[in-house]
Amino acid sequence: MPYTNYISRTDAAALIPEEAQKEIVQGVAEASVVMKLGRRLANMSRKQFRMPVLSLFPTAYFVDVAPEDKALKQTTEVNWENKYINAEEIAVIVPIPQAVVDDVDYSIWAEIKPLIIEKFGRVFDAAVLFGTTAPATWPTDIAAQCVVAGNTATLGAGADMYEDIFDVNGVIGEVEADGFMHNGAAADMGMRARLRGLRDADGGLIFSRSVQDAGSYMLDGEPMYFPRNGCWDVAQAHMILGDWSQLVYSIRQDITFKLLTEAIIQDAAGNIVYNLPQQDMVALRAVMRLGWQVPNPINRVNAVEATRYPFASLIP
Repeated sequence: MPYTNYISRTDAAALIPEEAQKEIVQGVAEASVVMKLGRRLANMSRKQFRMPVLSLFPTAYFVDVAPEDKALKQTTEVNWENKYINAEEIAVIVPIPQAVVDDVDYSIWAEIKPLIIEKFGRVFDAAVLFGTTAPATWPTDIAAQCVVAGNTATLGAGADMYEDIFDVNGVIGEVEADGFMHNGAAADMGMRARLRGLRDADGGLIFSRSVQDAGSYMLDGEPMYFPRNGCWDVAQAHMILGDWSQLVYSIRQDITFKLLTEAIIQDAAGNIVYNLPQQDMVALRAVMRLGWQVPNPINRVNAVEATRYPFASLIP
């Protein structure tokens, strides 16, 4: 009789979800331009994460009263303030009749999950960049905060678009004036065509060597992305660029999927829309919890938080 048999971790490897979860999170990051450019912190262990941020530099003075051995040294202070990342939930339920699941000759869930993952990335991007359906506990969206900080340039205000982007009053100049270095940009798809048509004084193409070559869309040597997940609000900005290392996000709960079979689905008024067991239906529920923040610490170039921001936008 065997007494030493047991199910080891190797035996159950196919059932352990960690790798699958990592792949799912990577899928969301791939679908999200904010996650691609921003900096991910360690996962949150609670709903709220506190970050002490430097808000006042120390000051030093010359000792200029003679004699020096009796001069009084002045004092200074260093201040910090708290910034918070609040984890909020993104979720969706996909109901489907069991008969449909039975009649489909391939895994319908395998088809649906990537679409949900892409949607999660879109929802996160739209909330961070433009405030679309953003939770009240999240920071002001980047496009709106650029306006508050005065970090905007209007498309067409300069002599040409090159000036709107690269000039001292262009979007890159606005970021540098606040003490940050631009390291990436995101823009609507229409900007791709505008940049592709840019020419120098001799009529040469700036972003491609010829019409046969693929365009190299980089600004000041930094990468540029054109999100295709539907998150972009062209009414608020054509382009957002800045120091993306200053945007941090953290995940409280990796995206999880649960198949519901014995449940009801209600609308906001409490009316039962679907009764899964009674109507012989199943539903896939997806949930993710995460948050983001721009700490915006003080720097030597701009010490005024109200006008300091690591991003700038090219507005219509």
